[in-house]
Amino acid sequence: IQKPQLLFPVMATPNGTLVHPAYFLLVGIPGLGPNVHFWLAFPLCFMYGLATLGNLAIVLIIRMERQLHEPMYLFLAMLSTTDLVLSSVTMPKMTSLFLTGIQEIEFNVCLAQMFLIHALSAMESAVLLAMAFDRFVAICHPLRHASVLTRPTVAKIGLAALIRGFVFFFPLPFILKRLSYCQTHTVTHSYCLHQDIMKLSCTDTTVNVVYGLFIILSVMGVDSLFIGLSYILILRAVVDMSSWGAALKALNTCISHLCAVLVFYVPLIGLSVVHRLGGPTSLLHVIMANIYLLLPPVVNPIVYGAKTKKIRSRVLRIFSLDGR
Repeated sequence: IQKPQLLFPVMATPNGTLVHPAYFLLVGIPGLGPNVHFWLAFPLCFMYGLATLGNLAIVLIIRMERQLHEPMYLFLAMLSTTDLVLSSVTMPKMTSLFLTGIQEIEFNVCLAQMFLIHALSAMESAVLLAMAFDRFVAICHPLRHASVLTRPTVAKIGLAALIRGFVFFFPLPFILKRLSYCQTHTVTHSYCLHQDIMKLSCTDTTVNVVYGLFIILSVMGVDSLFIGLSYILILRAVVDMSSWGAALKALNTCISHLCAVLVFYVPLIGLSVVHRLGGPTSLLHVIMANIYLLLPPVVNPIVYGAKTKKIRSRVLRIFSLDGR
């Protein structure tokens, strides 16, 4: 089968003719041969299955159990839904790349995947902030929790997270389309990211750099700042509690959320730093990028399933009924 033409002119502009590739080439893990990539596809399939089943189970359990229709669990359902979609956007294509070795991804498909990855990551960041706010109100102002975080308020927060993720990252595909790509067309990861595609351009990328930095600071940066502030206030409230038992019980309700925050933000910050520093893409870049996208959808349902008593008891009840 003949491959499509690699580069083709799109439109004439005052600065010249825009040239876009018909496709980009994705890479797996640098330094590993096709045979190793082939065998890595199987644990990746297992991770995708685990992420899908785990997040779907949490969403369905919270949906069916009326006693779980509380702010903490409703936010958890939002987090699991976001993880479910995010893993479906990335893992199947990565598995196909590792199994078949087919690296091509169409130009517009790559831009669509890039938009979904960034928008869904912003939504997940917003949900983690909402969960931090829920813990802050529950621990620092327990008597006001029911009146502050009502179901309509929770729904509005979820809608705001969705709209913000869409609005902030919707311009990215269009500002990438205004660039010409006349050099290499190999994306340095197993999926499409704004920073990677931008670096393939042979025209001025100042707009992309400035806007990319603006949204990463105003979205993930602001969210992480307020999450940190929430936990500072929570720690102050816990220290002032009269008994160690009450303090430990309050902190125990935050462990799952803290794990989710660390799993999401640590690889994200590391990936942003190595991209901003520039230089050739290393094995560390690729591993950090894969951890950033693959780990949260797998780890979050395990942590919340193990640490959240109501969800854990519901899962155990389902398995005990199946065993009879």
